[in-house]
Amino acid sequence: MVRENWLGLEHLIYPFFVLDGENQRIPISSLPGLARLSEDELLKEVDECMELGLRSFVLFPAVEDQFKDQTATYSYADDNFYLRIIRAVKERFPEASLMSDVAMDPYSSDGHDGLVKDGQILNDETLPILQRMSVAQAQAGIDIIGPSDMMDGRIEAIRVALDEAGYDQTAIMSYCAKYASAYYGPFRDALDSAPKAGDKKTYQMDPANKREALREALLDTEEGADYLMVKPALCYLDVIHVLKENAELPITAYNVSGEYAMLKAAAQNGWLDYEKAMPEMLMSIRRAGADGILTYFAKEYAQLIQRDSARR
Repeated sequence: MVRENWLGLEHLIYPFFVLDGENQRIPISSLPGLARLSEDELLKEVDECMELGLRSFVLFPAVEDQFKDQTATYSYADDNFYLRIIRAVKERFPEASLMSDVAMDPYSSDGHDGLVKDGQILNDETLPILQRMSVAQAQAGIDIIGPSDMMDGRIEAIRVALDEAGYDQTAIMSYCAKYASAYYGPFRDALDSAPKAGDKKTYQMDPANKREALREALLDTEEGADYLMVKPALCYLDVIHVLKENAELPITAYNVSGEYAMLKAAAQNGWLDYEKAMPEMLMSIRRAGADGILTYFAKEYAQLIQRDSARR
């Protein structure tokens, strides 16, 4: 009766790492319990998740080096396996909500989210590439475009490109406050997408800044975003809260790979009770103000709820 917050499956978005091929389920050592999945294995996983009550998913592509170049042309190529997998999931599960990843780094030979020239990230020159990538994903069936690149002006550019291509109903979930964090390591292992030189501090946010997040949120709102995301979640609960209190759009948070890995490691060593600590972690993000949470814990949380219901 007096509980102030609740955490349901409707609040969770489950990430998947996908790759080309068949019968591929390659474990990710730094993300215990997770794997890179080929199309057939992904469809099995989505089916299991839908049976548990999960409905929202985000897909990240693990692209082989032979398909990477400086301008990320494979990201919108007709034979891109990522686009094929999107189409397959939407055909099999039309009721599922699919979110994409829009950034150059999975497809870039430089490993950066933007176009690199002479060691510099070229913000404005990156935008047309992101536009083509976004339209290709919308054509494949993505419901929510997820620009994770942090280039200035990309929300407006993507919104214009989608509208002009006839995808005015395709939503945009902006990574408006994506910090230059140490907690992304396992994710980069999963996709082999670490920068080949330098780092991402020139376009991702300084962990010391909070008011900047609000400025970025307001700019992305004006440019046409439908959701605003904070990434990572745990070290930035205050940022989630300030956006929730001041922004008009729904707030999402990314419970990132490093946050997942450290809890898994502690539980495997017997230092924490996993079935108690994991829901508490997710509830802290929800309590801070997140309307939606991207989390690798989503399936296990759904299974935990199912077991608890069975016990009753």
